[in-house]
Amino acid sequence: MSALAVVAACNSPRDALDPSSIKPTEQSNALASAEGTDAGAPAIAPAPATPAPLSPQTAAIVAKTRVQFAPIVGTPVEAATPLTERLNLRARTRGITLAGSTDTTPPGIIMRGYFSAMTEGANTTVVYVWDVYDPAGTRLHRINGQQSAASTGTGEGWPTVAPTTMQAIADSTIDQLVDWLAARAG
Repeated sequence: MSALAVVAACNSPRDALDPSSIKPTEQSNALASAEGTDAGAPAIAPAPATPAPLSPQTAAIVAKTRVQFAPIVGTPVEAATPLTERLNLRARTRGITLAGSTDTTPPGIIMRGYFSAMTEGANTTVVYVWDVYDPAGTRLHRINGQQSAASTGTGEGWPTVAPTTMQAIADSTIDQLVDWLAARAG
């Protein structure tokens, strides 16, 4: 795939499946500063319109919650790469503090993602589930959904999933997480 900047930042294929190990790249920083415009990077879809701003109180609660993403289950590196980079970009855009896998300060919540891809006819659907845990391992919440798009490439399943599909999942995931954090705080 064309998200080579992210793959180059990874030390192994496992790192690409671990969103917490991805460092911001020049490309993702340019996207963040361009406020959702493409900035000449065809592999990264522009971010959808920024959701309504959070109240100052809710924004403070969201920012105080350190989120760590555990390694993702079920995706190959080629599909995980655009997802992980977009998770990091969208989280920063929404004010979420991310905890890296090597941080010594424990996260407030840990997100574990499980994915599968199914091709039917000309479309491929990615089904995803994110379980949200506290540091003690208690599941607090579940974010789930599916994203369908026209298949790209040849074959079935993951080889036919476009990077923009995974980026849309990342946007939805972070937005749902922020909504849950806001509701939980209220």
